[in-house]
Amino acid sequence: MISSQFLIEIKLKRDDIVDFDEYPFCLDAVRDLSSLRLHPSVTYIIGENGSGKSTLLEAIAVAWGFNPEGGTKNFGFGTYVSHSELHKFIRLSRGIKRPKDGFFLRAESFFNVATEIERLDEDPMGGPPVKTFYGGKSLHAQSHGESFMSLVMNRFGGNGLYILDEPEAALSPTRQMALLARMKQLVGENSQFIIATHSPIVMAYPDAVIYQLGSDGPTVVGYEDTEHYQVTRSFLNNTRSALDALFEE
Repeated sequence: MISSQFLIEIKLKRDDIVDFDEYPFCLDAVRDLSSLRLHPSVTYIIGENGSGKSTLLEAIAVAWGFNPEGGTKNFGFGTYVSHSELHKFIRLSRGIKRPKDGFFLRAESFFNVATEIERLDEDPMGGPPVKTFYGGKSLHAQSHGESFMSLVMNRFGGNGLYILDEPEAALSPTRQMALLARMKQLVGENSQFIIATHSPIVMAYPDAVIYQLGSDGPTVVGYEDTEHYQVTRSFLNNTRSALDALFEE
């Protein structure tokens, strides 16, 4: 039976890779990867710094047709070519449905996306202001967190594929919970999310699939079994003793 979800599976074309000791194939996200089966609603990719979460997410986004620096498929700008060649070595298994919407959000280059929107709106022949679709206010005239939420609340229209790289980077805990609520609405409108995150709040979406990257490659892990959840819970429940241990000379 053919799945109706937008993106079903990511497969690594291992036979095309010459050297797994070379970047990006040496990363935990890639070295032992064969395939990732995606959840029809929400899939998380988590792991330690340097494990390759963002590199893998970037490759998925570029293979789908998004700009490496973020945005929609219609964004063709580039400020600095820094993305890896990994997208050439993965195969996307797609469902029969095609999304009507989509966005690749990467926290580190969202400033560049906001700048491109400003540039497009300076074109007198460019039609309606692009910022209209982002809440009507310049993203540069808002805080980082406010601009993220303007994007999620206004530009994400449902029936879409949304790839988010560390969306918590600019969001307070309260705004991270607001993001979860908005995700619930969008999933109810036939949307699919793929998210790389360090936040135990952001990764709390119920019944999602969580892939943890490690030396053995990506493995499925339960929410309360993630190091992010366990370390955060332990710290909050035992703050004084945790600080004493950290500050011990």
